[in-house]
Amino acid sequence: MNLKSDQKVKEIFDKYPKFVQSKMLFLRALVIETASEICGLKELEETLKWGEPSYLNKFGSTVRIDWKEKTPEQYAVYFKCTSKLVPTFKSLYNHVFQFEGNRAIIFTLKDKIPEKELKHCISMALTYHKVKHLPLLGA
Repeated sequence: MNLKSDQKVKEIFDKYPKFVQSKMLFLRALVIETASEICGLKELEETLKWGEPSYLNKFGSTVRIDWKEKTPEQYAVYFKCTSKLVPTFKSLYNHVFQFEGNRAIIFTLKDKIPEKELKHCISMALTYHKVKHLPLLGA
């Protein structure tokens, strides 16, 4: 898989406070690793949307990650709020994740990330336009 990265994304990661920077870089690595495991996904674009590191391809829905000063103890993975993504994640993983409406999976700085489940959610987002017609997005 080819990663096409905008240099401005690195600047955003460099600006995160040290106490959250490693968490954000971990999420980035998880998104890229997940994308590389998706059969047929040839390119992933890493760019900025709304000033947040964002990941997209032509068959999926954008995945964004960010930490915000107004909620310093948490960081999140964001999804398109009008999609079926977060409602599906809630059906599958309501006991695993904390959600913010229909737009995000929220983590606190102390959380251990459930990698397998999060990678499944990221995979559904990155293949969304291929699976959106399936019950539970093909889960």
